[in-house]
Amino acid sequence: MSKPNAIEIQRCLPIGPQENLRGASALRILGSYLAVAFCLFLVNSASAQQTQAHDASSKIAPEWLDNTDPDVRISASETASEDKTQETEGKSDEKQKHHAGSIVVAPLPLVSPAIGSGIVPVIAYIFPLSKNDKVSPPSTIAAAGLISNNGTHGFGFGAQLFLKRNTYEVTTGYARGNFNYSLYGVGIAAGNAGLKLPLEQTGQLFLGEVLRRVMWKVFVGPRFVDGNSLLALRSTSDDNTPPIPPDLGLHTALRAVGIRVVRDTRPNRFYPTSGTKLEFTADFFAQALGSKYSFQRYKTSFDKFVSLSKSQVLAYDFYLCDTGGEPPFYGNCIYGTSNELRGYTAGRYLDRHLFATQLEYRLSLPKRFGLAGFAGVGEVVPGESQWLRSNNLLPAVGGGPRFVLSPAYHVNLCADFARGKNSWTWSMGVGEAF
Repeated sequence: MSKPNAIEIQRCLPIGPQENLRGASALRILGSYLAVAFCLFLVNSASAQQTQAHDASSKIAPEWLDNTDPDVRISASETASEDKTQETEGKSDEKQKHHAGSIVVAPLPLVSPAIGSGIVPVIAYIFPLSKNDKVSPPSTIAAAGLISNNGTHGFGFGAQLFLKRNTYEVTTGYARGNFNYSLYGVGIAAGNAGLKLPLEQTGQLFLGEVLRRVMWKVFVGPRFVDGNSLLALRSTSDDNTPPIPPDLGLHTALRAVGIRVVRDTRPNRFYPTSGTKLEFTADFFAQALGSKYSFQRYKTSFDKFVSLSKSQVLAYDFYLCDTGGEPPFYGNCIYGTSNELRGYTAGRYLDRHLFATQLEYRLSLPKRFGLAGFAGVGEVVPGESQWLRSNNLLPAVGGGPRFVLSPAYHVNLCADFARGKNSWTWSMGVGEAF
């Protein structure tokens, strides 16, 4: 099972699962299946989408400020009758507020039959790198910990920085920990069987990438992944378990170089109310780089956001994962990670290929509260000939309350209850799922 990315705090990290949880032709089949619904979604929402310019000449306030608590909004004047001096002071205050940093602290409770009960403390600082840079999105520095009563513990920290008038994006992170979990096996059948192999995995992971804007708000750049771990079998009295993985008891190193391409037109990446995000990453693990396994992993995601009203947002997410070569079991596409989808224990369903799509409705309420409801479907398969079989589909539905931790950037504390196929989860996290 792959370890969670500790620096992605903008996503709602699933921390409370309950028990019980290639080819071109495959992509064409999947594309045709979603084409009609997706195109209708685009056509119906085109008139509602508002283009947000981030260049220096823009004088329009970001749309996400309209969703903050009225008590923290700063206007140029309180009434139309205020004099010019008050208006000037108000604008100066608004400029200072826009560039002020914001600290987000959230001690998240952990209740999970999979890894026990405990706590996940999260702290982040959201800020502009330069007060003179009105184009770049705010940067983030974050740290998180994990401790539970089954012996699982770990920590991670990282940063995502935007520099030079949104010309460069730098992301780096490090995580280390000891994770006690169960392996269900590879494939839909293994996940449905519910057989468990208790494992202990100790290791560390480093990620670094540097992107540069090239054209049309497209960022491209290299990335580097370096990790190592030791996999051990925990004691069990059950003889009916999935097959034991081949690297049990061995120190395993994984190292890859890759590329990331992203186009992001969202006005606020913490709580988007309009715009789109299209992202592609490719990681190439190779023995020539010092990795024990040679395999490739490709991920594609597309998100679209539409404002239905001042307080209502409709969000769509599509995710596709493909793995080639000979990966370890935790190098496969893993269902339930990165909130693809909620309602499933991360690691119960994993295989070479994965797709997931979901639609989410978000409502902002007074006093910094909010609600969200979502539904989606996905699948994991070993090969291109097995896509979209009804008995393999993994649906999910759920929702939960929201509370705005940072009114300045509209960063939400999320609590989600989700129902999957023969399983359900309760999760808390900082930031929306996508």
